[in-house]
Amino acid sequence: MIRRTTAYLASLIIALAGALALVSAPTAQAADKDCGDFPNQAAAQQFYINNGGPDSDPHGLDSEGDGVACESLPCPCSDDQGGGGGGGNGNNNPPKDPILKQKARVLRVIDGDTVKVKLIGGPKRDVRILGIDTPEVHGGVECGGRVASRAAKKMLPRGTRVLLISDRSQRLKDRYGRLLRYIEKGKTDVGRKQLRRGNATVYVVGKPFKRVKTYRATQASAKAKNVGIWKNCR
Repeated sequence: MIRRTTAYLASLIIALAGALALVSAPTAQAADKDCGDFPNQAAAQQFYINNGGPDSDPHGLDSEGDGVACESLPCPCSDDQGGGGGGGNGNNNPPKDPILKQKARVLRVIDGDTVKVKLIGGPKRDVRILGIDTPEVHGGVECGGRVASRAAKKMLPRGTRVLLISDRSQRLKDRYGRLLRYIEKGKTDVGRKQLRRGNATVYVVGKPFKRVKTYRATQASAKAKNVGIWKNCR
């Protein structure tokens, strides 16, 4: 009787061990993901957000550190950052800080509203300043374009430390792959300063951005003072 009970217990232990192995195997496999595990970029982005992105990226899906996972995958595509109340971080609570804040150094000013930077600990990227538009200097020079570019170069000489800030209402990149960000130098909002000097106009694409009221008030003040393009480019 004792032998039968011992044999039964031994077989039960072996069966339980086998069941645990079957349960734990897919868990271990799921714990290590790469871009090849997803059928498209949108699926990778959803997994990235559900697992802590952009504040955390334990699977290394966001190689550029710009809040977008697996950009090499085919569309459908998404740059969703969560925070919509739909469980974006896996527990039905919005992320603590869904706004991306990235430190960078200026490499060069391309024109009055576009800057090339080196992300701290990351790659080189072109940044299109959110919320403003300055006259062109490439592909034909528009009135005020050179003035706006000179002003940006004076504010942002090579090596300047800046903070890039995204806006939840806007995409993280434009159609040319440039980061869409506010640029702050210390306490100076570079885009707003361009508006204050009359070197730019407020630029809204789709939904109004968070700072749009302040930007429009700054633009109205510059226009009333008749400075920059409001004086020279009518």
